[in-house]
Amino acid sequence: MIKLRNEFIMAPIKLGYADGTGEINQKHLKFYAERSKYIGAITPEPLYLDKGLREIPSQIGIDCDGKLPGLRQLTATIHAQGAAAIAHLSHPGRMANPKLPGNYFISSTDRPCENGGATPKRMEREELEKVKQLFADAASRAEKAGFDIIELQFGHGYLLAQFLSPAVNDREDKYGGSFENRVRFPLEVLDAVKWATSLPVIARVSGEEMTPDGIKIDETIRLVEMLKSKGVKAVHVSAGTVCSTPPWFFQHMFVPKGKTWQFAKKIKEETGMPTIFVGRINSIADINCLKEDYKPDFIALGRALVADPDFIGKYLGETSGPIRPCLACSEGCLGGVKAGKGLGCVVNPLAGKESEEPVRPAATKKKFAVIGGGLAGMEAALTLKRRGHEVVIFERKKLGGQFNLAWLPPNKESLKDILNYYAEEIRQNEIPVIYEEATAGKILNKKFDAVILATGAKPVIPPVEGLKKYFWAEFLEEENLPHNKKIVVIGGGLIGIEIASKLTDAGNEVIVVELLDEVARGMEMIEKALTLKKLKIKNIPLYSETRVAKVEGDRVYLTGKQNMVLDNIDHIVVATGMESYRPLEKELEGRIPVYTIGDARKVGKAQEAIADAFITAEQL
Repeated sequence: MIKLRNEFIMAPIKLGYADGTGEINQKHLKFYAERSKYIGAITPEPLYLDKGLREIPSQIGIDCDGKLPGLRQLTATIHAQGAAAIAHLSHPGRMANPKLPGNYFISSTDRPCENGGATPKRMEREELEKVKQLFADAASRAEKAGFDIIELQFGHGYLLAQFLSPAVNDREDKYGGSFENRVRFPLEVLDAVKWATSLPVIARVSGEEMTPDGIKIDETIRLVEMLKSKGVKAVHVSAGTVCSTPPWFFQHMFVPKGKTWQFAKKIKEETGMPTIFVGRINSIADINCLKEDYKPDFIALGRALVADPDFIGKYLGETSGPIRPCLACSEGCLGGVKAGKGLGCVVNPLAGKESEEPVRPAATKKKFAVIGGGLAGMEAALTLKRRGHEVVIFERKKLGGQFNLAWLPPNKESLKDILNYYAEEIRQNEIPVIYEEATAGKILNKKFDAVILATGAKPVIPPVEGLKKYFWAEFLEEENLPHNKKIVVIGGGLIGIEIASKLTDAGNEVIVVELLDEVARGMEMIEKALTLKKLKIKNIPLYSETRVAKVEGDRVYLTGKQNMVLDNIDHIVVATGMESYRPLEKELEGRIPVYTIGDARKVGKAQEAIADAFITAEQL
């Protein structure tokens, strides 16, 4: 049995903080130190076994003895906080990054991933033996580096799963065909690892791959029984495959929460194997539900600890405050790594910046007026308050600003969690909110020392002949949502596509018109893929490189790539972009210091607005 100080484990998440050498640096150490304070064990990001097997250029390696000093620093950092260290060993097989020079691609098959990638070489005896040696050498190094546990990746579409999965493994030798044959090579790898190290071994599996012909729960149960008979100490149950079902692998907000918990419960009940539950566990309510209904041996959290490093400390009552929630959006974490910026977080501006100086007490206490209670305004107010300043928020309508609309499109309900978090933080920090229009006179009369202008952005309306009556995002609200109407959405970026998705769910006939050659610009990639797939299935026209030239009654005239007239149009939605909105700027200029933040300064995404607010407030 695995023994930890508590049942909580940090799951492996790629950080993208290395410099291309695969070495540990201060950024890694600070990141994991922050998250080791309360948890039972930390699993750093997947460690590559060979430089030719990297998934991202900035991944940590365990491929040579030269990396041992850095890895020892990493385990010592984790141990210093009282947590155990788990080495996650994985071979990507055909999923090695095709854009990285020197990478090579092998698999049980010679077919590439369904969603793209290099064509792999079908493994022969020489490659099979080499892979077993790579795993054994890495496991030996992990023990020398001070890791306490080895985790082997048997799931998520990685190499061992490429042998296990009937959807991938098309071999006709003793490693293909029947379940007993498909499991043969993964078990040989396990044997090699157990021979190379005395450390306990746990296994990560996909309960199901969530594909028609992929791994199913019954075969996973058989696999776990075999792993148990070979001395594996626990099984870490997730779902999906990066090749075919990445939303399940990343536990994206577009997939239902709890499916992985059901798989884990069934495996635990059928096999008696100590089981690690994982998958969008991002609130105290989730933990309570798991403990009451699923009886987990261990609970793994990944991105929830990116959003709030003190999540477990808050759950255990060892530190105070509401939990800053992971939104399951993949925008800052996955998006940041894919963009080469390294892991960040939409809701946590300090993610990836742990090595920098934390919030400093203000040298001189001041009185600030924050005009606008959206995400940027609330983050600025809280940061200023934590530094010791006096703060008042002026908000015309409702805290959250336009982000009150962000969680209304289909499958985005989790975004509301950040609004609830900020509202609770503002309440606990006793920051006054004045619900009225801020005027220059009111601000100047109340003797503020400075103003934070966080008034956001407003829609840009294109100069279309005859366009008089139109809507923006009002249709996202249930009380305004039309049904069974014919609607033209002008603008096919993020906002336009999300509105179209909501409208089509209400039975409306929707036509999207986009001036540029790409639709869904600015959307996070998983949301983009799934939303566009849905609109395609529903036969929603997406007219790119086309503009609305004229509106005449219930007729809309299109020109460009599509030249046509749309008849019997009931409503027009305009979603052609946003522009910064800065009221009071000129009236206050020269009379009081004004600091403009978020969309009011530059239109961007929620992550950029929150980070801008934090940085500005931290410097004042």
